[in-house]
Amino acid sequence: MIEKRTAIRLSDGRELIYFDESPSHDRDKWPDTRELPPPPPTSQLRYDPLVDEWVAVAAHRQTRTFLPPSDKCPLCPSTPEFASEIPAPDYDVVTFENQFPSFSDRVKADEITSLTDLVPVRPGVGRCEVVCFTSDHNSYFGALTPERVRTVMDVWADRTAEMSAMPGVAQVFPFENRGIEIGVTLSHPHGQIYAYPTVTPKTKAMLAASQAHADRTGGRNLYADVLAAEIASQVRVVAANEHWTAYVPAASRWPFEIHLAPNRHVLDHTGLTDEERDAFGPLYLDMLKRFDSLFDKPMPYIAAWHQAVTGEGRDLGYLHMQLFSIRRAADKLKFLAGSESAMGAFINDVVPEKAAEILRDII
Repeated sequence: MIEKRTAIRLSDGRELIYFDESPSHDRDKWPDTRELPPPPPTSQLRYDPLVDEWVAVAAHRQTRTFLPPSDKCPLCPSTPEFASEIPAPDYDVVTFENQFPSFSDRVKADEITSLTDLVPVRPGVGRCEVVCFTSDHNSYFGALTPERVRTVMDVWADRTAEMSAMPGVAQVFPFENRGIEIGVTLSHPHGQIYAYPTVTPKTKAMLAASQAHADRTGGRNLYADVLAAEIASQVRVVAANEHWTAYVPAASRWPFEIHLAPNRHVLDHTGLTDEERDAFGPLYLDMLKRFDSLFDKPMPYIAAWHQAVTGEGRDLGYLHMQLFSIRRAADKLKFLAGSESAMGAFINDVVPEKAAEILRDII
């Protein structure tokens, strides 16, 4: 649990926030000693009229840090030999503005407004933050204590509240990528939070389905009804506690996929009670251990939080985590080939009921 919150500015003006589990730390005495160039301008958003979607173009991300040696890790605490993104010599949990953001509020004055009559262009106004879960470079989320997971939950709530209130932000998306197979470029245990300037395609589809269900059922929440049905059948439930249920979706797209959802309808992280925040960690850590036990080696995964948007359709949301891996066998990965990449039509190699059975049987 957070006992102290300290915000500072890095040498290029980006914000960094220490979230400490003890009130005794004095973070202000550790300034950023680096000489950094100004942060890049924000990305362009280009509209694709063929599918009614916005695409971000962020060319500055081509130069982002890629798998540095451990003694040059930008997410480790700073040392006398190397000044990292975190000036202090140690920390609990920390967030900071990404040095290579997909979205930010730094808009160029000469921003173009269209490419053709059908392709408008606008600045990618938003925010991208990095979340470091621990100062231990060799750790991973599954090795955290339930108490540290609770701190991370509080951080997600803090950032969701603040970023949702920023001008132009349509939805806030906390997530973690683990494993070079997924595309991770920094091995230090960390996640990210995107504050999008538009509602993402996946969320738009979910909102449309939720609205249609509400219209058919006199206002019932779609995700709440799906969760209730899974709890009633128990066929795909992997584990549960008083406040959360972990289950394999009946129409999983990924070989191994789990949803972790609060049993009570909650819109976003800010709405979780203390008891719900405490109860998440033990269940989630259990799921991560089961993932790693599937093939007796670290499982690459994406842990993605779906939560309510900030504007129209907010009441249709239902907070839940989607945890999934591209590994389908010990020596095989699921690649997004022609059907998935070109057509968006997923073909799963593992029957969801079998996946749930395998995950349940892991001790």
